[in-house]
Amino acid sequence: MNKTDSASLFFLFLQKNQSLNHHIFKYNNAFELESGAVLPSVQIQYATWGNYQPDKNNVVWICHALTANSDVASWWEGVVGEKQVFDPEKHFIVCATILGSCYGSSGPLDINPVSKRQYFLDFPMVTIRDMVKAHILLSNHLGITRIHSLVGGSLGGQQALEWAVMEPQRFEHLILLATNAFHSPWGIALNETQRMAIAADPTWAMQDENAGREGLKAARAIAFLSYRNFEAYQKTQSETDIEKIDHYRASTYQIHQGNKLVNRFNCHAYYYLTKALDSHHIGRGRGGAEKALASIIAKTLIIGISSDILFPVQEQKFLAKHIKGADYQEIDSFYGHDGFLTEAKVISELFRDFYSKNQKYKQTLSNN
Repeated sequence: MNKTDSASLFFLFLQKNQSLNHHIFKYNNAFELESGAVLPSVQIQYATWGNYQPDKNNVVWICHALTANSDVASWWEGVVGEKQVFDPEKHFIVCATILGSCYGSSGPLDINPVSKRQYFLDFPMVTIRDMVKAHILLSNHLGITRIHSLVGGSLGGQQALEWAVMEPQRFEHLILLATNAFHSPWGIALNETQRMAIAADPTWAMQDENAGREGLKAARAIAFLSYRNFEAYQKTQSETDIEKIDHYRASTYQIHQGNKLVNRFNCHAYYYLTKALDSHHIGRGRGGAEKALASIIAKTLIIGISSDILFPVQEQKFLAKHIKGADYQEIDSFYGHDGFLTEAKVISELFRDFYSKNQKYKQTLSNN
């Protein structure tokens, strides 16, 4: 990708994604971040699909993961779409781009009103709670007081969990996939290793949108090892030519993954979002994770992936143990952590079973 302006990545995203109704919400008041820093205003890019029907309690709010965007139908095909479990014919589906991203919401590529130049590394740190605070502003702007289902996987699950604690009365159902109550030392170490790769790129110190591109390629290759696992690489990247001594399939695969991301994402945004992942702790300022989780009142489904080495299943089991009445389900997936995105069929079945069980419970109560 050649030199771009601060809106270019978002513009390209909109060009390729016309299935949803894309919007920009501008909050023209001071927005205080958890760090104490203040943004003079914030912009939130979001997309909706379907029609809002408050009398039918039909809002499904989906929180996206690290480098995704608000066009949820494109990255969760088989879960969101016509005749899928989340169907715009029945549901009003909302997905908002997170703070710190490069897809239209406020982030490090914005113009700093003080310096009149792009923030880059002068942008203040954003946490998961700050992202949720922006979701709350947006939901209030849309007039949404009740959300039928709040859904998220990975970093998206961290947002959903945080919001369910911040505003427990707003949600009827909470669905969490491959996520955790606080980011682990293992996860933080992986993120720091990626940032070290970025910082090793000699262009990273430049005040330029293309700074750190080679470092970002390396960072993504590191990350991808944790998104999959040993078995996945064995099955997809093994060599048939036992005489080969260079140019292995696994090597070219890593290069491919790095190139794919750098052509659609910005390094500054990636740097900040990995920091946000590290910041996640549901118990901060609330007396601990167990106490915070106990405050959730939404009917909750938690899905773990047995082969996930980034968010291992003990993290989802911890959530299920401390959220009252939570339903824990575990799936097997060849794809490791990425199974929360790729295993659409089995995930959709678990969602439908979860809703069916809760509907039967409601009917039992009404008959008594």
